Amino acid sequence: MAAKILANLVVMGGGILARAFVQAYRQALANASKTGVAQETVQNAVRRASKAMTEQEARQILGVSEETTWEEILKKYDVLFEQNAKNGSFYIQSKVHRAKECLETAYRGKADASPS
Repeated sequence: MAAKILANLVVMGGGILARAFVQAYRQALANASKTGVAQETVQNAVRRASKAMTEQEARQILGVSEETTWEEILKKYDVLFEQNAKNGSFYIQSKVHRAKECLETAYRGKADASPS
């Protein structure tokens, strides 16, 4: 008898907590949509999920600016890549490589867009 009452209390308590959680979640979503946080959160989630490196991040990794020529970027890439190949980290080496790939795509796009 006591076990049945205890089981009933646990089940009822779990149901109450679940409903309270759902209601709090709905309220949080409503508040977030009012302030625009929901859209920002979705955009950040998409950005993280895509794992794509931004051009700004690539420039930071290679230590170059927007005015830097493609030849200078390649020189900087070679130096950083070789330094990390000899006594550095594979992680940093791969970040350097991905940064070069990202900027290569950006520079190709600029070359295609500019009239010859």
